[in-house]
Amino acid sequence: MTGSGHSRFASQHDVELCGLAATGERRAFGELVRRHGSAVRGVLRRMGAQGAEADDVAQDAFLTAFERISEFRGEGTFAGWVKKIAARIYLRRLHRDRRLGAMTPETVADEAPHNDADAAIDLDGALQALAAAERLCVTMCFGAGLSHGEAAEALNLPLGTVKSHVKRGLEKLRTRLAPDDGAALEGRRDNG
Repeated sequence: MTGSGHSRFASQHDVELCGLAATGERRAFGELVRRHGSAVRGVLRRMGAQGAEADDVAQDAFLTAFERISEFRGEGTFAGWVKKIAARIYLRRLHRDRRLGAMTPETVADEAPHNDADAAIDLDGALQALAAAERLCVTMCFGAGLSHGEAAEALNLPLGTVKSHVKRGLEKLRTRLAPDDGAALEGRRDNG
């Protein structure tokens, strides 16, 4: 695994790797997949994709990114760019499967077990406690990096609806992830 090809690409910046991949250097793109594959799958899981589906969509996203690598201009991060591609592919699958139509604000995912003695922040567990539409909108806007407008267009929802889902979802996340006394959260707001 530590062959000369791997070490050659491991030290290069994502933008350099994208340039090499645009010239047909598949090993450079392989390094990008190695670096960012788990983050892309993580965003998809937070959006609601389960196991193999997250893997399949991530693979499709990287294939699309490879085919369109010359379109990446380095204005943002490669990771952000491929996450947006993955989110859009996943949303197309949701539309195709007509699962998105069943998502209403009242549809709430099963809550993950919560242990008050565990002080560690469990973002995945907190996201699972959101309504499906809230989880999807929050993850698209903050995990995949889509704007509210891009998320609204992708979901075929009014912009105000997406903004409402994001606002409610973030409020629920703040409440769930805040320490019992709320002091740490207030400190973060004052510093931000």
